[in-house]
Amino acid sequence: MRSTAGIQEEDKGSKTLGMFENLTDSLGGIFDKLRKRGSLRESDIETALREVRIALLEADVAVDVVKDLVAAVRAKSLVQSILKSVTPSQMVVKVVHDELINVLGNGPSDGSLSDGSSINISANPPSAILMVGLQGSGKTTTTAKLAKRLTERNRKKVLMASLDVYRPAAQQQLATLGDQIQVRCLASVLGEKPIAITKRAMQNARLEGFDVVLLDTAGRLHIDKDLMTEVADIRDIASPDETLLISDAMTGQDAVNVAREFNEKIGISGIILTRVDGDARGGAALSMRSVTGKPIKLMGVGEKMEALDEFNAERIAGSILGMGDVVGLVEKAQQVVNEEDAERMAKKMLKGQFTLDDMVKQLGQIRQMGSLEGLMGMLPGAQNVKQQMTAHNMDDTVITHQEAIIRAMTKAERRNPKILNGSRRRRIALGSGTSVQQVNRMLKQFKQVSSMMKKAGKKGNRGIAGMMPTIMPGLR
Repeated sequence: MRSTAGIQEEDKGSKTLGMFENLTDSLGGIFDKLRKRGSLRESDIETALREVRIALLEADVAVDVVKDLVAAVRAKSLVQSILKSVTPSQMVVKVVHDELINVLGNGPSDGSLSDGSSINISANPPSAILMVGLQGSGKTTTTAKLAKRLTERNRKKVLMASLDVYRPAAQQQLATLGDQIQVRCLASVLGEKPIAITKRAMQNARLEGFDVVLLDTAGRLHIDKDLMTEVADIRDIASPDETLLISDAMTGQDAVNVAREFNEKIGISGIILTRVDGDARGGAALSMRSVTGKPIKLMGVGEKMEALDEFNAERIAGSILGMGDVVGLVEKAQQVVNEEDAERMAKKMLKGQFTLDDMVKQLGQIRQMGSLEGLMGMLPGAQNVKQQMTAHNMDDTVITHQEAIIRAMTKAERRNPKILNGSRRRRIALGSGTSVQQVNRMLKQFKQVSSMMKKAGKKGNRGIAGMMPTIMPGLR
């Protein structure tokens, strides 16, 4: 496990959930009504499917995709084995879940390689990766994010090259990002054309032993003949192992149309969705894989250079249906929590030796993992958790306030909270910018958590797993 150093503060969990927030809310309501019925008739499923169709269309999913998905769900749901099952509503949800995975892409990233990466890199370097898309889709930033990912995760020596000689300062932008992530960017030459830049980039990569060359092509405000001709010429020269379409998720059906055009005229191998954190509908993601037949390989989930995630169809389908992403939550925790520290902390907690110093350290780790809403959104029943958080006025300020309260205490007070009388609590409230009531609530919560940890230690893992629902209300 990695230490906390260098871990981004972008909240991947909430971004992914946010992309489908409207759809998740709609489908959650539909399936809640099914669950309340217990037994199901064909008419119940037909009514639910009509509502599912409307929800998908409102989420900006392509009409043909909606038609096929609903038809597949109907065919698999209207069978006696489901209608007569003990939990028919759960079976219907599973059918929808499986069909969403088929639409989004089969498997973790629909095209992931044996090494766990979704990006195809030739065994005979240099491997060219062509980045294409319209102007404003985020190609240049995504090029830098991908370069950082390939450098740090895949241990590849990467060369970036900007082929955009039309947009003012485009080449300088990529060079600046290269300096920021410490990845080499091909020096620009005044007046050099995209074809010549491509040839020079590939030649330099061969001579200097680069593994990967990322070619950041120019975009246009819309698809035109000149754009397609130029990209086709670059493709023919570079013979890329990947031609990745960079597409803005917020453009909805326009993104789907762009993907279709690029695939037909250039031939793309995959898609990277950008600005996933800005679209609550998610229809583009549900449509593009079906329309092009090409996988969505990665998604941009924030502005930071680390904010580029693997597109995992199974996890995202689970998030859409409120099943959460527990695996993603564990991976997030592994990024910020040192294994030895975690074991040491667990032993202390289970022995009832949990201190306020330990608590403030854990609060800091939670903050590093992302927003409270995002983390809770990765748990099963995410929408219900979200509603509970709203009802209890729970947000990131809760953690900020609790950290401030503990840091306003003396070392002696952190070690022994029993000495915190009225005057000390007033001093702490003043020093942390909070109220005495907030200080009292935090101390009460600390006492509850300490007590529960000690009891959970006697029950083993089952005891620990059962603690979260009890702790949640105490955070408010």
